[in-house]
Amino acid sequence: MLTAHAYAATSATGPLTPVTVERRDVGPHDVLIEIKYCGICHSDIHNVRGEWGSAAYPLVPGHEIAGIVTEVGSEVTRHAVGDRVGVGCMVDSCRTCAPCRRGEEQYCLEGTTLTYGSVDRDGTLTQGGYSTHMVVTEDFVVAVPEGIGLDEAAPLLCAGVTTYSPLRRWGAGPGSRVAVIGLGGLGHMAVKLAHAMGAEVTVLSQSLKKMDDGLRLGADHYHATSDPETFEKLVGSFDLIVNTVSAKLDLDAYLSLVAVGGAMVNVGAPAEPLSISVFSLIMQGRSYAGSLIGGIAETQEMLDFCAEHGLGAEVEVIPAEKINEAYEQVMASDARYRFVIDTSTLG
Repeated sequence: MLTAHAYAATSATGPLTPVTVERRDVGPHDVLIEIKYCGICHSDIHNVRGEWGSAAYPLVPGHEIAGIVTEVGSEVTRHAVGDRVGVGCMVDSCRTCAPCRRGEEQYCLEGTTLTYGSVDRDGTLTQGGYSTHMVVTEDFVVAVPEGIGLDEAAPLLCAGVTTYSPLRRWGAGPGSRVAVIGLGGLGHMAVKLAHAMGAEVTVLSQSLKKMDDGLRLGADHYHATSDPETFEKLVGSFDLIVNTVSAKLDLDAYLSLVAVGGAMVNVGAPAEPLSISVFSLIMQGRSYAGSLIGGIAETQEMLDFCAEHGLGAEVEVIPAEKINEAYEQVMASDARYRFVIDTSTLG
């Protein structure tokens, strides 16, 4: 087995600290990845702090992983040594249920094997990408196209596909009006992607402090939701609203901004329940939905789209010793727009 250097949470309240983790031997269908960069996702913080349920410690987070293949199993056909690759939120699934057969492994009826915090096929707990190396079955590894830096590609493995999937499913494109709630790690990618798809893009943010960034990233309009007039003047203005924030919102107020027959889709995951008036949906034929990352094929499609359009995440690359500081900045909404760990600093 390979010993990898990593950073792990050892409790819900303490800081992440250096550890070593054992990676399984490379099996016939596995690839060994030397991780170069790993993004810090807001969900990492929720998980290590036990806000989405109890966690098993020590826990190495990280599911926005980009690196280089350094070894392949004897029967691997998808990847070769030297390939630029990525791993997102999943490292396995049952492969046989209806969602898996449709290429929607994220909805596996048997339960997807998450990149960290899940029981792997060998009975061990999966450990994520705040690490120097990992071993993954080839079917859950995607190719990072040339033209995207590995640092900018890493957040695409979660933030990119999480926003790409609903934009594609609900028809963002020329002639459509898309609003993005929040301009953070998810929101900034939603803006970039919707703009590249040809939609008219509006950012709905608490304040106007990020307006210049939003317009630079591709938004056509930018409104402060702290201003009550915003909700008055934008009634029925959007065919699709993508909510990227993990906070409690007045859903009925935002649903009033959806056009007849339009949809609001949640990709942010607040810890507390949200309430909604069914009349907000019925009276205007609106839809309210949720969307979870994307399947492996769609993740590859997203990466290829980003390469074609010259898109990557807006990143700040940090050394490992700044992970805990970065967590506090993410919680304070002070990231522009994704912290990415340079894993060469892990040891």
